[in-house]
Amino acid sequence: MNIQSKSILQFIRKKSDRPLKIKELAQKMNIPSKEYSKFRNIIKELIGSGTLVMLKRNRVGLASEMNILVGKIALTRSGMGFLLMEGDAEDILIPEPELLTAMDGDRVMVRLSGSRGGRQIGSVIKVVERVGKDIVGIYNRGRKFSYVIPDNSKIRRDIYIPDNASGGARDGEKVVVSLNEWEDPHLNPDGEIIECLGFPGAPGVDIKTVIKNYDLPEKFSDEVLAEAQKYAADFDTDTVRNRLDLSEENIFTIDPSDAKDHDDAVSIEKISGGFKLGVHIADVSYFVKEGTALDKEALRRGNSTYLPGSVIPMLPETLSNNICSLRVNRKRLAFSVFIDYDNNGKIKTFRLVDTIIKSKAKLSYQEVQDFYDGKKPVKAIEKVKEELLLARRLAGILSKRRFAEGSLDFDLPESKIILNKKGEVQELGNRVRLESHRLVEEFMLAANKVVAYEVLKQGQPFLYRVHDKPDKDKLENFSNLMKSLGYKFAVSPQTKPIHLARFLDMIKDKAEADFINELMVRSMKKAVYQRENIGHFGLAFQYYSHFTSPIRRYPDLVVHRLLRKLKNGRYPAAFASRVSILIDNVSTHCSETERNSEAAERDAIKAKQVSYMAKHVGDHFPGVISGITGFGMFVRLDNLGAEGMVRISSVDDDYYKYDEKSYRLKGSRHGRSFRLGDKVEVIVSSVDKIKTEINLNLVPTKKAAHKKEKPRPKKLKVNRRKKKKRN
Repeated sequence: MNIQSKSILQFIRKKSDRPLKIKELAQKMNIPSKEYSKFRNIIKELIGSGTLVMLKRNRVGLASEMNILVGKIALTRSGMGFLLMEGDAEDILIPEPELLTAMDGDRVMVRLSGSRGGRQIGSVIKVVERVGKDIVGIYNRGRKFSYVIPDNSKIRRDIYIPDNASGGARDGEKVVVSLNEWEDPHLNPDGEIIECLGFPGAPGVDIKTVIKNYDLPEKFSDEVLAEAQKYAADFDTDTVRNRLDLSEENIFTIDPSDAKDHDDAVSIEKISGGFKLGVHIADVSYFVKEGTALDKEALRRGNSTYLPGSVIPMLPETLSNNICSLRVNRKRLAFSVFIDYDNNGKIKTFRLVDTIIKSKAKLSYQEVQDFYDGKKPVKAIEKVKEELLLARRLAGILSKRRFAEGSLDFDLPESKIILNKKGEVQELGNRVRLESHRLVEEFMLAANKVVAYEVLKQGQPFLYRVHDKPDKDKLENFSNLMKSLGYKFAVSPQTKPIHLARFLDMIKDKAEADFINELMVRSMKKAVYQRENIGHFGLAFQYYSHFTSPIRRYPDLVVHRLLRKLKNGRYPAAFASRVSILIDNVSTHCSETERNSEAAERDAIKAKQVSYMAKHVGDHFPGVISGITGFGMFVRLDNLGAEGMVRISSVDDDYYKYDEKSYRLKGSRHGRSFRLGDKVEVIVSSVDKIKTEINLNLVPTKKAAHKKEKPRPKKLKVNRRKKKKRN
């Protein structure tokens, strides 16, 4: 008898009218005695996952039928928690006294207990799964006992460290603690120090802290490294058959000057009535076979993570920086997309081909930009000068066409951090987005789009990159924010990307344009991976995928495999039976690893910014108000990207109150106000490297105390007229 969890759950739902003991349930289902042990283990697994729940008198029931929910919990700094619900369902509020021993990110079982203010509330009755037992914090050695204060402010308990578990840590040192079992909420948890990272502020400790906080993988296992080395050593392009040989074609790469993992190259030629674009992507799937140790590790990582001064790669460097990388003057395997366009940028035909290529030029974004700006081209540019001019023409046509169809272009500043050999910040600023960046982006978007269409038209399951339309509430909040800044942005159920694009175009020359772009991004949903194609709202694409970065993104690797599995518009029968589950698992996992990496990257950048600003205590900087709260305002420093807090208590020229409706702080005596987007001058009063906080004060001016609110700019109205028919 084949016992499966699916059949057990189906029986309980349809044929069991009440909770039963495990033996009773086995009897009802006619489970043979020799299969009972296996049956009991499956029941325990279902209880462990939270699908079933053990009730009084050892009876088993469906969690969903007992007002019990299981899911991930998110804690706030204030101490309360929320059980995260899928879709549009509202999250369940968990008051602090009802958290039991749940920690941020844990999978928990919650019993619903009522409602408060229209929101359902509940109590944690079991921690089903700890998200992680390792915690980073500061070690404090005391006379009677020692403890660690966690870096994560959402962990509101200090960790008790027995004398024999200190691991040689010194007072004030940053450490990693392995948490022991914690079941009694009335007692603090205890743990053992498993690693000492160094003292806060010491070179490299900030990045080590981020890596540990986000559980980023640091090393590859010997097995994975051995596999990568073997595949690289055995590779010989002369033994590869049935591929289109493009090694004599003028193909080139454009990347950052320090890049080593070149996973995309381009070619272009003028054809009758238009252009032929070639996008050539490293064929990682040839080397990373499904089910190998190398593949499993790549899936576990999900993506490469880029931190200031370092990268945590998805694949070992033997592959990522060498045999897979489209290095100049080296024959490499590629998966190529050829797209024929007419002179207006409309696709005429496209095809996907397995190829062998040899890049003729390794170009940097700056070198290409200098060429476009009329400067004397470097030697590498000379080899592909005509192609670069053609590429410029085509990219301009495609960009104009894409934006006309409503694609959004969030030109947000990207942090630039230059480190010395010790890992100390030498220079802090924002990267300039060049025309050469946009050119490569345009061609990668085109390839990703046609690849998605190739599978969509055949009606087969696929791994799409989707971006859902924004929540109406968030758009209305954005609209209210714009109103407080003096602009009009109408919101309706029919709001489309083109309406947002027109608004951004109207304010593009305003001083606060960058800030408004960021506010709009905050109002949007996150792009994710999934099997269901709902289009990409931000790009205004009906279909889209990720195909162009298989060295650093696992979903792209899966997309390559899916494309190769398709034969005559169908997947092989054996593969077709499991492809949906495969795509769903990869989608969920890689969307999560992507979010984790992005959060780690933000924290690492912030740590370096704080380190840099610690050397500038007492210095003055211009900035813009990027956030308003009841206790102060956040100010982003111009040309540095660093953000700090000006607390209301430090502004002593009036009594300020937070006006929530207009998103401003307003003085009750003299009428001076501070709004989102206002330019201010600040002084760095202090920097806390442990909390990674920059504290600012407003620079006092003689007129500041009686400065009236600035007149609002003339309102702009979005043109919502229909026109004929964008990550």
